[in-house]
Amino acid sequence: MKKGLIVLIAIGVFILLIGAWIARVNNNLVPLDEGVNAQWGNVESSYQRRADLIPNIVNTAKGYAQFEQETLTKVIEARSKATSITIDPSNITPAQLQQFQQAQSGLTSALSRLLATFERYPDLKANENFRELINELERTENRINVERNRFNDSAKALNSEIRLFPTKFIAGFLGFDKRAYFEADAGAEKAPEVEFDFSK
Repeated sequence: MKKGLIVLIAIGVFILLIGAWIARVNNNLVPLDEGVNAQWGNVESSYQRRADLIPNIVNTAKGYAQFEQETLTKVIEARSKATSITIDPSNITPAQLQQFQQAQSGLTSALSRLLATFERYPDLKANENFRELINELERTENRINVERNRFNDSAKALNSEIRLFPTKFIAGFLGFDKRAYFEADAGAEKAPEVEFDFSK
């Protein structure tokens, strides 16, 4: 009888220890998971800020009758494509992130072509409103880069914790999966720099 009671107590203690360990693993992963979700919101917010600036830039350029309509149309189309892609931050797959990145890269490329054509319009370059919009766009592009890097840092913290022993045996069961990272676009190391000379 005593032996059976000791076995039952031992089993009960073991179950309590396992439960406590599962709770600890869960409680460690939840803030990391929420950190990734919150940082994704910051990434989206920065991209949205860029998308919000584009109509103002396009409208300012439209005021100059001879400005290339085809260039403006490509920017508008790229903006539409980039803003149409939404991702659930709790379930970001590498394929989804790549699709999102491609759409944003398409917009970046269209914007680069648009900004390069501004050089041919000295009156537009001299426009104070236009200059402020371009400065704001540059600040936003820098912000996007910062937020993407922070997202990768958050994803790395979660992914590292998920891969650690013994967490890796229970993380999936608790609903925590690895997150994808932002990666540099192909050829990004050779990206041309666009500079504006407003002194002319």
